[in-house]
Amino acid sequence: MAPEFTLFLSAFGTLLALINPLEALSVFLSLTKDQDEKQRRSIALRSCLYALLLMFLFLIFGTLILRIFGVPLSMVRMSGGLILIQIGFSLFSGSASNFGGGPKGSSDEPADIAFAPLAMPIMFGPGAIATIIGMTSLVRHSKAELSSFLAIASAIIVTMAVTYLCLFRAQAILRLVGAKGVDAVTRIIGFFLATMGIRLLFDGAMEALQAYGVHL
Repeated sequence: MAPEFTLFLSAFGTLLALINPLEALSVFLSLTKDQDEKQRRSIALRSCLYALLLMFLFLIFGTLILRIFGVPLSMVRMSGGLILIQIGFSLFSGSASNFGGGPKGSSDEPADIAFAPLAMPIMFGPGAIATIIGMTSLVRHSKAELSSFLAIASAIIVTMAVTYLCLFRAQAILRLVGAKGVDAVTRIIGFFLATMGIRLLFDGAMEALQAYGVHL
């Protein structure tokens, strides 16, 4: 299997698990309960576009921002791993609730709902920020930087396309899966996120040790 395809699958799986469209759609329906179907679809499209732009912003300029503040990428991967582990365990134990912070059933204007809390932080929160910036280290160290960048960019686009489709058909999906189904999938995703977080933490620690001349 080509390294770029492996990178695409890893990025797609991690981002999709972080966004967790099944959990996001329940929040989406709650926030848009006073909107008609046309307004609901418009909000879904805008929120996904906002999240997409934010992801590309951090993918392109994330490394530059870190260099300005003098933060090594290995430390970002470690902190991102810790964040994923915390989110994963919270989802698995059922103690997490959206990680959004936005009021459910809010009567804000649709544009406000599309950006906050739907696009940020529900779709693009701390875990996604740390994951995308951490991925820039893979691109930097890759022998084929352009193909690796395109693999991650493609993963971001496909992730947001899947998320939009879930929000677009939110009511039908929720009726099909049911509340218990959403809960079961959320717990499975939580376990997956925790394991991905441990991997990021381990890789970041190994990279940091090598940077200081420690070879295991």
